[in-house]
Amino acid sequence: MDLYKDKDTIAVGRRHTVGLKSDGTVTAVGDNNYGQCDVSGWCDIVAIAAGNVHMATNTGNAHTIGLKSDGTVAAVGWNKHGQCDVNDWRDIIAVAAGWRRTIGLKSDGTVVAVGRNNEGECNVSSWHDIVAVAAGDWHTIGLKLDGTVTAVGNNRYQQCKVSGWRDIVALEAGYLHTVGLKSDGTVVAVGRNKEGECDVSGWRGIVAITAGSHHTIGLKSDGTVAAVGWNEHGQCHVSGWCDIVAVAAGCAHTLGLKSDGTVVAVGDNEYGQCDVSGWRGIQLPAISFQY
Repeated sequence: MDLYKDKDTIAVGRRHTVGLKSDGTVTAVGDNNYGQCDVSGWCDIVAIAAGNVHMATNTGNAHTIGLKSDGTVAAVGWNKHGQCDVNDWRDIIAVAAGWRRTIGLKSDGTVVAVGRNNEGECNVSSWHDIVAVAAGDWHTIGLKLDGTVTAVGNNRYQQCKVSGWRDIVALEAGYLHTVGLKSDGTVVAVGRNKEGECDVSGWRGIVAITAGSHHTIGLKSDGTVAAVGWNEHGQCHVSGWCDIVAVAAGCAHTLGLKSDGTVVAVGDNEYGQCDVSGWRGIQLPAISFQY
């Protein structure tokens, strides 16, 4: 399988959801306590990211990142740890947002990071030849040009044990687990598996992946979706979905972008983060799949 996935056009946080429209503007729903949904003035955006975090009484604050067409980055929301201090970034081609931090991939294959670094999750200055990045709550993952993977940060559940991975074409990071999509359409996962979030060994024909706090979502080549892991809020109830071209998973809700530019959502909706039924004209990712 040869896979090319363009930049993210839907993004999901703990309590909010963000969508990139085909005209380069951005829309958001859900909790806006820290201004993480104040994206109405954004324009010329080509990719988005939303800070996600596991569900706990002391979590939920979030930020939203927008990558502009000129390689600069916009940020709104919670900034207690400097995770929104991206104004001086240049030549960025991809972004990722974790809890309290932001990761930027530069056009030369190096990586920059701002925000909380208590567990080394921002120690990416030595990385090179990186083609994709992902951010979990406390760990950061980088996909290298040769299909191998590197990781920094919290490794309590071996979620950074990716040194043996090969032929990876996409990756995602959840709360305490890491997921990799292989070139043959199979999926590998390491880390915490208490909820079965790493039980992906039987998956086949997968073309895109996303990781929530305790669940993992796989987009199949026929436009249907597979899910494993925590389902207390119905975030894995995706078996009826069809015509899906992109997926995004937050703490306890899951988003699917349909081929007509509309969006479906399941899971926790306490803050209105699943109220996307009225969305139209969401940018479709440029994806080509060849088996």
